[in-house]
Amino acid sequence: MRTRLMSAAAVVMWAGLTLTACATEGAAMPTPGESPAASRPPFLTASPAPLGPTGSASDLPPAKWAALTADLSARGVSGDPALVSSERVEFSDGSLGCPAPGMAYTQAIVEGYRVVVRVDDQTFDYRFGTGDEPRLCER
Repeated sequence: MRTRLMSAAAVVMWAGLTLTACATEGAAMPTPGESPAASRPPFLTASPAPLGPTGSASDLPPAKWAALTADLSARGVSGDPALVSSERVEFSDGSLGCPAPGMAYTQAIVEGYRVVVRVDDQTFDYRFGTGDEPRLCER
Protein backbone atom coordinates (compact mmCIF):
# COMPACT_ATOMS: atom_id res chain seq x y z
CA MET A 1 0.00 0.00 0.00
CA ARG A 2 2.80 2.34 0.94
CA THR A 3 4.52 1.69 -2.42
CA ARG A 4 1.35 2.57 -4.30
CA LEU A 5 0.97 5.79 -2.37
CA MET A 6 4.59 6.73 -3.06
CA SER A 7 4.16 5.92 -6.77
CA ALA A 8 1.00 8.02 -7.01
CA ALA A 9 2.70 10.94 -5.25
CA ALA A 10 5.67 10.68 -7.61
CA VAL A 11 3.38 10.71 -10.67
CA VAL A 12 1.50 13.75 -9.39
CA MET A 13 4.75 15.60 -8.65
CA TRP A 14 6.21 14.67 -12.06
CA ALA A 15 3.04 15.88 -13.85
CA GLY A 16 3.06 19.12 -11.87
CA LEU A 17 6.71 19.81 -12.65
CA THR A 18 6.22 18.98 -16.34
CA LEU A 19 3.24 21.32 -16.65
CA THR A 20 5.08 24.07 -14.79
CA ALA A 21 8.13 23.69 -17.02
CA CYS A 22 5.97 23.89 -20.16
CA ALA A 23 4.14 26.99 -19.03
CA THR A 24 5.19 30.26 -20.61
CA GLU A 25 4.81 33.73 -19.34
CA GLY A 26 1.53 35.16 -20.67
CA ALA A 27 1.00 38.56 -22.19
CA ALA A 28 0.73 41.42 -19.76
CA MET A 29 -2.80 42.42 -18.89
CA PRO A 30 -3.74 45.91 -20.08
CA THR A 31 -4.00 48.59 -17.44
CA PRO A 32 -7.43 50.16 -16.87
CA GLY A 33 -6.58 53.24 -18.97
CA GLU A 34 -5.01 51.27 -21.83
CA SER A 35 -7.07 50.02 -24.74
CA PRO A 36 -6.12 46.52 -25.96
CA ALA A 37 -7.31 47.43 -29.48
CA ALA A 38 -4.68 50.18 -29.70
CA SER A 39 -1.88 47.62 -29.78
CA ARG A 40 -3.57 45.45 -32.41
CA PRO A 41 -3.29 46.07 -36.15
CA PRO A 42 -6.59 47.17 -37.76
CA PHE A 43 -8.86 44.53 -39.28
CA LEU A 44 -8.67 44.84 -43.05
CA THR A 45 -11.47 43.89 -45.40
CA ALA A 46 -11.58 43.77 -49.14
CA SER A 47 -14.49 44.71 -51.33
CA PRO A 48 -16.00 41.74 -53.07
CA ALA A 49 -15.11 41.26 -56.69
CA PRO A 50 -17.82 42.03 -59.23
CA LEU A 51 -20.31 39.22 -59.19
CA GLY A 52 -20.51 37.18 -62.36
CA PRO A 53 -23.31 34.82 -63.23
CA THR A 54 -23.02 31.31 -61.87
CA GLY A 55 -25.76 30.06 -64.16
CA SER A 56 -27.08 30.79 -67.60
CA ALA A 57 -29.28 33.69 -68.65
CA SER A 58 -32.72 33.06 -67.30
CA ASP A 59 -36.25 34.25 -67.82
CA LEU A 60 -37.35 36.29 -64.84
CA PRO A 61 -40.50 34.93 -63.18
CA PRO A 62 -43.48 37.32 -63.56
CA ALA A 63 -43.85 37.78 -59.78
CA LYS A 64 -40.24 39.02 -59.53
CA TRP A 65 -40.71 41.41 -62.48
CA ALA A 66 -43.89 42.81 -60.88
CA ALA A 67 -42.08 43.33 -57.56
CA LEU A 68 -39.16 45.00 -59.32
CA THR A 69 -41.37 47.45 -61.26
CA ALA A 70 -43.33 48.21 -58.08
CA ASP A 71 -40.06 49.01 -56.28
CA LEU A 72 -38.99 51.34 -59.09
CA SER A 73 -42.36 53.13 -58.88
CA ALA A 74 -42.04 53.44 -55.09
CA ARG A 75 -38.64 55.08 -55.63
CA GLY A 76 -40.23 57.64 -57.95
CA VAL A 77 -38.64 56.27 -61.11
CA SER A 78 -40.89 56.97 -64.06
CA GLY A 79 -40.61 55.39 -67.47
CA ASP A 80 -40.74 51.90 -68.86
CA PRO A 81 -38.03 49.60 -67.48
CA ALA A 82 -36.14 47.56 -70.07
CA LEU A 83 -34.57 44.26 -69.05
CA VAL A 84 -30.80 44.38 -69.66
CA SER A 85 -29.95 41.00 -68.11
CA SER A 86 -31.43 38.36 -65.87
CA GLU A 87 -29.39 35.47 -64.55
CA ARG A 88 -29.71 32.83 -61.89
CA VAL A 89 -26.92 33.20 -59.35
CA GLU A 90 -25.65 31.30 -56.32
CA PHE A 91 -24.78 34.07 -53.88
CA SER A 92 -22.09 33.20 -51.34
CA ASP A 93 -24.04 34.71 -48.43
CA GLY A 94 -27.21 36.54 -47.42
CA SER A 95 -25.91 39.88 -48.73
CA LEU A 96 -26.77 38.63 -52.24
CA GLY A 97 -23.43 39.93 -53.48
CA CYS A 98 -24.16 43.48 -52.37
CA PRO A 99 -23.18 43.92 -48.70
CA ALA A 100 -24.04 47.08 -46.82
CA PRO A 101 -21.42 48.43 -44.38
CA GLY A 102 -22.04 47.41 -40.78
CA MET A 103 -24.58 44.70 -41.62
CA ALA A 104 -24.30 41.01 -40.75
CA TYR A 105 -25.53 38.34 -43.13
CA THR A 106 -26.15 34.62 -43.13
CA GLN A 107 -23.09 32.66 -44.17
CA ALA A 108 -24.77 30.18 -46.49
CA ILE A 109 -25.19 29.86 -50.23
CA VAL A 110 -28.39 31.57 -51.41
CA GLU A 111 -29.97 30.69 -54.75
CA GLY A 112 -31.34 33.79 -56.45
CA TYR A 113 -31.32 36.19 -59.37
CA ARG A 114 -29.27 39.17 -60.44
CA VAL A 115 -31.42 41.43 -62.63
CA VAL A 116 -30.23 44.59 -64.37
CA VAL A 117 -32.82 46.97 -65.82
CA ARG A 118 -32.53 50.32 -67.52
CA VAL A 119 -35.01 53.17 -67.33
CA ASP A 120 -34.13 56.01 -69.70
CA ASP A 121 -30.44 56.70 -68.93
CA GLN A 122 -30.37 55.06 -65.47
CA THR A 123 -29.30 51.47 -64.78
CA PHE A 124 -30.59 49.55 -61.75
CA ASP A 125 -28.98 46.38 -60.37
CA TYR A 126 -31.50 44.27 -58.45
CA ARG A 127 -30.95 41.10 -56.45
CA PHE A 128 -33.48 38.49 -55.44
CA GLY A 129 -32.96 35.75 -52.89
CA THR A 130 -35.35 32.87 -52.52
CA GLY A 131 -38.40 35.14 -52.31
CA ASP A 132 -39.97 37.76 -54.57
CA GLU A 133 -38.72 40.81 -52.67
CA PRO A 134 -36.21 42.82 -54.72
CA ARG A 135 -33.09 44.37 -53.21
CA LEU A 136 -31.56 47.28 -55.11
CA CYS A 137 -27.78 47.00 -55.10
CA GLU A 138 -26.38 50.51 -54.66
CA ARG A 139 -22.59 50.47 -54.68
